[in-house]
Amino acid sequence: MTASLPDLRVLRSFAVVAEEGSISRAAVRLHLSQQSLSQQIRSLERDVGAEVLHRSSQGVTLTAVGEILLREGLPLLGAGERLTATVGRRVRGEGVALRAGFLSSLANEVMPAVLTQHATRCPEVELGTADLPIADLVAGLREGRLDVAVGRPPLVDDVVTHVLGSEPVVIALPAGHRLAAAPRLTLADLANENWVLTPRSSWAPWHRKYDADFRAAGYEPRVVQRSTSPQGLLALVAAGVGITRLAASAQSLRSGGVHFVELDGERAVIALLTPPGPLSPAGQQFRATVRAALEAELPDFRAA
Repeated sequence: MTASLPDLRVLRSFAVVAEEGSISRAAVRLHLSQQSLSQQIRSLERDVGAEVLHRSSQGVTLTAVGEILLREGLPLLGAGERLTATVGRRVRGEGVALRAGFLSSLANEVMPAVLTQHATRCPEVELGTADLPIADLVAGLREGRLDVAVGRPPLVDDVVTHVLGSEPVVIALPAGHRLAAAPRLTLADLANENWVLTPRSSWAPWHRKYDADFRAAGYEPRVVQRSTSPQGLLALVAAGVGITRLAASAQSLRSGGVHFVELDGERAVIALLTPPGPLSPAGQQFRATVRAALEAELPDFRAA
């Protein structure tokens, strides 16, 4: 049997089912009936000539063919949606537009300067921005809702990482903590501390990297509470619940109850994230603007 290319609308539905692990939850998100969504998936399986989902009473998981289809299909889906949006803007007589996402932990420090400089450098490009967690940044790039994003390397293969530079990493300690006067700390110094971290589900590739870092320091952290945002983590630190590790730019998110100490030898990479393929002229201009804003706003930024 010869496989045929799937319809982009059906491919989008399949991607949501894969993300949700459930046809019923995906149907709600897509505003479809379960029957209609199931029919789309069966149609997709006929097109590719094989099952793409394992179905059970607990939900659905990807088959080997489904994993290939998701990995190879997401860039195609994103490109198709970006093409549709670009053509639509041209038909409506609109100018060049760039949809940019900013990682939440960077947005407070970086986004205002980027907006100001972009308006001066590229007045002909309409810039739309969003402040998002990493999972939503990656989903936006994959699904064509974002053209570029400013964040940390997501450690996945289907998003292109253009390294811009790096900034220090700091340990956030409750004010008055016994280690607050230390000029620098290492992870090994903190083996007996209570930690507050983001949920493992917030972005699994990052947490695998964190696990490796702690193993290299000789221990598994004692995590007593989790929060989904850097602001939430800093609030827990200020309350004396535990300590956490953040990029230095996060220091602007809280002024009281927390003391920051640099983590020796650690740097947090800042990158421009894009879908696969060449960077557009507007994207290239945006990359230069972001680099200039980082150099102006982050005192310890080191350009790549």
